[in-house]
Amino acid sequence: MYLLNKFFGHFAKDIGVDLGTVNTLIYVKDRGIVVNEPSLVAVNKKTGQVLAIGREAKKMLGRTPNHIIAIKPLANGVISDFEVTEQMLKHFFQKVHGESFYMVPRPRVVIGIPSGVTEVEKRAVEEAARNAGAREVMLVEEPVAAALGARLPVQEALGNMIVDIGGGTTEVAVISLGGLVAGRSLRVAGEKLNEDIIQMARDDHSLLLGPRSAEEIKIAVGSVVDLSEKLETVMRGRDLITGLPKEVIVTSKDVKKAISKSVKTIVDMVREIVEKTPPELLGDIMKRGIVLAGGGSLLRGIDELINKETGIVVKVADDPLTAVARGTGIILEDTEKYKELLASRDYVTAPKD
Repeated sequence: MYLLNKFFGHFAKDIGVDLGTVNTLIYVKDRGIVVNEPSLVAVNKKTGQVLAIGREAKKMLGRTPNHIIAIKPLANGVISDFEVTEQMLKHFFQKVHGESFYMVPRPRVVIGIPSGVTEVEKRAVEEAARNAGAREVMLVEEPVAAALGARLPVQEALGNMIVDIGGGTTEVAVISLGGLVAGRSLRVAGEKLNEDIIQMARDDHSLLLGPRSAEEIKIAVGSVVDLSEKLETVMRGRDLITGLPKEVIVTSKDVKKAISKSVKTIVDMVREIVEKTPPELLGDIMKRGIVLAGGGSLLRGIDELINKETGIVVKVADDPLTAVARGTGIILEDTEKYKELLASRDYVTAPKD
């Protein structure tokens, strides 16, 4: 098996994976990010057959008969449906290698995982990737990968603070000499903000709103501070009283109020980690600032609010949505240099003669 894996490995491309609750991004060595698709799988409940994965599955959301369902195989950054995750990874691995690949790809894979996951959850990710075709699986904690992707000097004796606000989790970490000095993973992030908007539509307007619509509203007018210019958009859904279609104008102020509790939870956690940071490292962070990554970092005013609460300059990473994927790619480019950053690695070792 070892020799077979080694042989196939010569033909495979090394892959970095940001296995997110909302989106999965795939980085290919020497090529960059080649896949950025929703973490969704459409399944026929009657037959168990997978009908579509990623972008194609998202198109089906809310538009299918009852026996076809769209499954999110990850919840809060960890695997909730093992078999579906395996199918999704296999699809993306094959997509990376293209139709010209005439054998089963056996890539080396680096995967980002939330900090603080259990050994069982780590093993589930490793097993899913291996069953999907990986010959070697390496895990890296998402805040470390995000910090690398944001080009922070994580291996130096300096305090680096990263706040990665993803879809399922928010990761806050202080990193120095390649390790987490202080950090926490919170299951309040982009999807929770969408739920807050859905609840606001129900409570304030008796409107039933879908998660996709809530996401669009958050992107269009979402803000955590009062804006000088009021933004507004149309919220469309079903009237809970009449059962008929209904549309309502919603403003940035409405959304700010709806998501305020969840945002406060995130900001309080950032403040808590700042308070736990050793003074020497805190001095570095005060000079260098806090870096934001993930889709939540694009929420209007989030940098301003964290700055106000902590007194520390806050910057948004370049292309924050891809920071974790780019971090896994940096590890792939020089695995030996970054091996100390890995949360675990699954080596396939050669049998003894």
